[in-house]
This record gives sequence, C-alpha cells and structure tokens, in this order.
Amino acid sequence: MNVLIWAIAVVAFVIAEVATVQLVSIWLAAGAFVTMIVSYFYDIPAILQLGIFIISSTVFLLLSFPMLRSWRNNKFVATNSELDVGKHATVIETISSKKGTGRVTLNGVNWSAVPENESETIPEGTIVIVVKVMGAKLIVKPE
Repeated sequence: MNVLIWAIAVVAFVIAEVATVQLVSIWLAAGAFVTMIVSYFYDIPAILQLGIFIISSTVFLLLSFPMLRSWRNNKFVATNSELDVGKHATVIETISSKKGTGRVTLNGVNWSAVPENESETIPEGTIVIVVKVMGAKLIVKPE
C-alpha cells in the first residue's frame, strides 16, 4: 500500500467521525495518519503497514479511553425527575399500596405516589419526602 491509500483512509475516517460525532472512528483516523507517515518515510510491505495501523489505532484508543470516560461522566446533567428526589410533597389522597391509592402535590403538580415501605399507609395532609421517581409515580416516605 502506498501513502495515497492511507491519506484517503485518514480523510474517510475523519468524515465518518464528523458525520457520527460519537468518537467512533477518530482512533482509526489517527492510526491511518501514523501509518501514512511511516509509509512515506519507509518502504515497507502492505501487511506490515496494516499491522502498524492496527497497533497505532489500538494505542490511541487505550490512551484516550479512560480520559474520555471521566469526561463523559462529569458531563452528567440531571433530568427534571431526578431533581425532584429529596423534595417535600403534600399528600392529597391517602397513600396505600394495599388499596392502590395515593396522590401528592409536588411543586403544584399532582403526582401518583406509593410509599417506600409497602406495608405503610400515609394519611392525607402528611408532608412526605420524594425518595425516587419511577415514570409518573413518586416513591415517598413520611418526613
């Protein structure tokens, strides 16, 4: 293989990366670039060039993956439902798992609610704390 083929591979991988924006082919583009540079300066067989491509792509992936994982974890943004956990709500209908009843008001919104302890009944008017949000249902416990 020659330098032109590796240059085309670099461009193709960069275009694929720009199209997906998922950091899928950036390591392949870097590996193809390294292989292109090596094949420009040294006349080596195609199988050895392919080996350089695979090894350099793997090295780029292994070096950058831990950094990318920590960067992605730091970019976590809580959803609205996750922001409700720990807030106080008022019981507007007695909460009972046995009867299948229970409604609370949280920030002016009427929610279906179940007690954290399934055997517990929470009477109307009680202030509760949101423990978890499961879809459109709040898991609550008395304050």
